[in-house]
Amino acid sequence: MPAEQIHLVRHGEVFNPQGVLYGRLSGFGLSDLGRSMAQAAADDLVARDRPIVALVSSPLQRTQQSAEPIAAAFGLEPTLDDRVIEPENRFEGKRMRGPDGALRDIRNWPLLVNPWEPSWGEPFRSIADRMLAAIGDAWQSVDGGDVVVVSHQLPIWMVHRRLAGVSLAHDPRRRRCALSSITTLEPSTGSGSRHGFVEVGYTDPAAGLAAEATDVGAV
Repeated sequence: MPAEQIHLVRHGEVFNPQGVLYGRLSGFGLSDLGRSMAQAAADDLVARDRPIVALVSSPLQRTQQSAEPIAAAFGLEPTLDDRVIEPENRFEGKRMRGPDGALRDIRNWPLLVNPWEPSWGEPFRSIADRMLAAIGDAWQSVDGGDVVVVSHQLPIWMVHRRLAGVSLAHDPRRRRCALSSITTLEPSTGSGSRHGFVEVGYTDPAAGLAAEATDVGAV
């Protein structure tokens, strides 16, 4: 039989002293606090006493580093999947906040013309489609047990909204996907899901560290 549960884990805090929107840029790994957050997520999964049999990660540095304590805890070798990567974003490398923030620069305003698509990056529909395709393949790749997928805030949030049957367009400030949080899915063939899965849980194992963390969200 395929996997019993899929756990979508977000990466921990990133070392980003300049406060830029890092997106897919290279060289942005976890901070020391981020590593502690990633360990908290791994500890949470261990405490569930469930059979984690496979581990999938986005190829970006911060997600691979966040997968390391999970791999160590369960004796797994992560598989990299480009479909669970951070979306493209035309604001990469720019500071979004403050008096010199990119949103205050009139030259960037054309990128904001359609926040429902969004006009500054990969369409929400595309993100949701590729994530669910990757999740479906991960689910089918094992013979029982659970699979962990280490990804990013927006891709995980797109899965949540698609499965909830609500509009993919949203306010980025209201995403419920904290650093090192875990969103858990189960397969469903009933009326509760039109996409083969249903969300059954959300936990924030690194909540105790969040007060000290910096989470530079996307537009």
